[in-house]
Amino acid sequence: MSDSTPSLQRPATRAARLSAIEQALVHHIVTSQSQLSQILADQGIAVTQATLSRDLDEMNATKTRLADGTVAYAIGHAATAPARGENGGESRGEQQMSRVLSGLITSVAAARNLVVVHTPSGAAQYVASVIDKQPAADVLGTIAGDDTVMMICIDDDSAQSRADWLLALASKN
Repeated sequence: MSDSTPSLQRPATRAARLSAIEQALVHHIVTSQSQLSQILADQGIAVTQATLSRDLDEMNATKTRLADGTVAYAIGHAATAPARGENGGESRGEQQMSRVLSGLITSVAAARNLVVVHTPSGAAQYVASVIDKQPAADVLGTIAGDDTVMMICIDDDSAQSRADWLLALASKN
């Protein structure tokens, strides 16, 4: 078994391009469209400046001043989710997740690189959506049924860590 992170492959579609842009803005400090274009090119996604500009506008991406004074692109939850509070406190995104998830998660279990989350009937899709909005490099994705969410992590340790994290978030209120 390899220790490397699985390579995420994307189809050549508009939705995949928008997803790649969102992930780039979440995981990198992007200060210009040319820098973003290069990040996308490194992933095999060729995009013109005009298309990139339209995509950023459609995603409501804005340039925001970071704590260190750098001006970088951010979108919705990407602007606040990774930012930690004072003294390593929980992020604003995690506080919101805690409020939402506290009444919707009934159990959490890690099994190898998977996390199984149980919810009341009908809530799994919503819970998966909330989890998907929180940027996490160690989570490949979620699958939701009626009352069960399966979170696929990059390895066993990440799954256990994510299970503990979800349980802690759901237990706060």
